[in-house]
Amino acid sequence: MKRVSYILVTAAVSFLLTGCGIYNKYEQKSDTPADAFGTDASIQAATSDSTIARMSWREFFTDPLLQELIERVLANNTDLNSARIAVEKSQAALKAAKLAYLPSLAFAPQGTLSSFDNSAAVKTYNLPLQLSMDIDVFGSITNKKRAAKAVLLQAQMQEEAVRSNLVSITAQQYFLLQVLDRQLEVLMQTDSLWNESLQTEQALWENGKAYSTAVNQMEASYLSVKTQIVDTRRNIRSVENAICKLMAISPQHINRQKWGSSTLHHAEAMGDAEERMFNTKYLKIGVPAQLLENRPDIRMANHAMEEAFYNTAAARSAFYPSITLSGSAGWTNSGGGFVVDPGKLLLNAMAQLTQPIFARGKLIANKKIAMLTEEDLQKKYVQTVINAGNEVNEAMADCIAAREKHTYLQRQVQVLHEAYTGTHELMDNGKASYLEVLKAQESLLDAQLGSAMNMYNAAEAVIALYIALGGGTN
Repeated sequence: MKRVSYILVTAAVSFLLTGCGIYNKYEQKSDTPADAFGTDASIQAATSDSTIARMSWREFFTDPLLQELIERVLANNTDLNSARIAVEKSQAALKAAKLAYLPSLAFAPQGTLSSFDNSAAVKTYNLPLQLSMDIDVFGSITNKKRAAKAVLLQAQMQEEAVRSNLVSITAQQYFLLQVLDRQLEVLMQTDSLWNESLQTEQALWENGKAYSTAVNQMEASYLSVKTQIVDTRRNIRSVENAICKLMAISPQHINRQKWGSSTLHHAEAMGDAEERMFNTKYLKIGVPAQLLENRPDIRMANHAMEEAFYNTAAARSAFYPSITLSGSAGWTNSGGGFVVDPGKLLLNAMAQLTQPIFARGKLIANKKIAMLTEEDLQKKYVQTVINAGNEVNEAMADCIAAREKHTYLQRQVQVLHEAYTGTHELMDNGKASYLEVLKAQESLLDAQLGSAMNMYNAAEAVIALYIALGGGTN
């Protein structure tokens, strides 16, 4: 008897020692390369202990019409609603995983009617309550519960990622509408001015003071502006429709402030413009380590590794015995080989231990697959961090480029406006040809449209930086 006890104790200790890995808890990744944002000096100069990512989108975007638009998108967007439903599904799965520790209870009434050799029928019945409970000695239930929690956290991070993306898209589309409005305004003004020039040139031609070639060239340029007006209006309609799709509503007009009320227009310097639009004068990108706590995709990748870690532990625990306790209590009139009337109380209890011996390679394959999945997700996590740092670098570079171009483009518009005015005066005095005036007009229009688009590019870059740093989730 002592020898049997010794063997059992030795076996139990052996199980505990070899299976200790199945009880370990996952440790969240907390390391991010110090140069995740890149080694460029201009990028490094923007690092700070604080970051714009900690601002809520309501603080970041101060335009009340844009705020209202974002709220409507977040309330009605189909993709975000699907993400919310996925979270609720994961919550239900986690609740079920937690309840796996508790015993199952079932009521299974049974009745029989039997007769032997044409004898009188015998009626028997059994009214039992059946109870069954798995004892989680080797962590199978625990690891499955922890894996279910990791799945829930991934679903929550996915919801945050969708929300952040919707905030970004809505803001970018809103500012694109504003710049298109501004470009349409420039085109309408140009249309009016060029129409006057065309009328003047036609009058000169009718009086024999100009050539028909000049009239044709001016009319062609004027018609080019007309086509640009049509294209711009069509683009405005397309952007409005895209925003309506985000809100899951039919196409309609999108209310917005005029370009310059909440965007970069009319600002003397790019920094002041950003402060007016985003309520921040300096772009603080924080430090790489903050990406771990701010970006939902990195946290989601972290929780994916956590799920894989616990799935691997569960696959290991499948090699160890499973212990099940079961029992029943019920009222029956069947006493085995005879029938009693009235019925009596019947109690039954059983303990079962099942040790896998040969499962046709299934357990080994499951463990191998789980370990490979864990290894794959670890590599994907590293790539996710690298991608995040790259996005920050790209967005910051776009911000810097837009700032640098702003001064040049503003000066270009000013110089070309002066050139157009001077060339027009020279033509009136017969010292310049109509071709020079046409070239000056077209150059000025291109510069005005390009300057407006650069202001949008600046806004788009700042929004991209805000999202790349993990903003827009709250």
